[in-house]
Amino acid sequence: MSQALTDAEWSRVCPKVLLHEHLDGGLRPATLLELLRARGLEAPAADHEALAAWFDARAHAGSLDEYLRGFALTVGAMATLPALERVAFEAAEDARADGCVLAEFRIAPTLFEAHGLRVEAAIEALVAGLRRSALPSGLILCAMRERSKAEAERVAALAARYLGRGVIGFDLAGAELGHPPAEHAHALRIARVSGVPLTLHAGEADVASRVLEAGRLGASRIGHGVRLADALGTPDGARLIDEVRGCGLHLELCPTSNVHTGAAPSIAAHPIGALHRAGLSVSFHTDNPLMSRITMSQEAEGLLRQGGLTRAELLAMELAAARHSFLEAGVRSQAAAAIRAFGDQNAALS
Repeated sequence: MSQALTDAEWSRVCPKVLLHEHLDGGLRPATLLELLRARGLEAPAADHEALAAWFDARAHAGSLDEYLRGFALTVGAMATLPALERVAFEAAEDARADGCVLAEFRIAPTLFEAHGLRVEAAIEALVAGLRRSALPSGLILCAMRERSKAEAERVAALAARYLGRGVIGFDLAGAELGHPPAEHAHALRIARVSGVPLTLHAGEADVASRVLEAGRLGASRIGHGVRLADALGTPDGARLIDEVRGCGLHLELCPTSNVHTGAAPSIAAHPIGALHRAGLSVSFHTDNPLMSRITMSQEAEGLLRQGGLTRAELLAMELAAARHSFLEAGVRSQAAAAIRAFGDQNAALS
């Protein structure tokens, strides 16, 4: 491959591993507009380009709670079984076109019950959509942590029921502050004893210690964990970082989303590089491509141009993501082999 590759070109062709993307935050603008019209719901813009700009403007609110409000629009639009299948298929195809070699998508299936859908039917439609794509992928079921414990326990039981049938994990998502992981300890236990892998949102809108709390409750991966940066360089923080490292927790960082929700001031100041150099296992992801108007390739390019990371560091992160994927071993191995082969072919550029 030519040594004249720009950062943008390199980022596009680099094999990528997507572990953290919400399906209800990743619709194509044109699809969202079409689905809103089909359901008779009002759109905040007249065409798909204006709709994309509307989401772009909202992304800069600097608040997780404000950022999350856009999901009411997408959930309403998606709330038919054909729409759920379509959105899942298109998300997988978009990731494949962007150079991803495996992908994991997540969603809270109980959100669609208010629109008259059975949660089991919603899960099955989403899995069917993912399976239509040639990209190896799987579905993580989320419980919304601000909702009832009973609902979280029901979603955990559903994750156990559908494990190996397209579902690959369980997550706590939603408004983190005021709803620590331990609040849903029983739901986590239901998933854990059934062999369901856990990735929990933690340390995004709440303190760094929530990351360790999530790990102690059985999580092997952490959604975001960006607040661990607050622990760097302090005596107490060093002990926390050591324990997180010792637990083998993997951080699914989402730099652009973290900036949009106020968890980080900028891509240049994002702590992903500092956390990586502190010996933590980290990777980068899109979180919500629609809300944040971002792709995996653009995340990589931004980290190279603004974040101070090297190409070798990004490849190391991709390998870490492949190792920590919840997909079957053969898929993980193939993804890692593709990343290593790309690294070997482009060693002079890394």
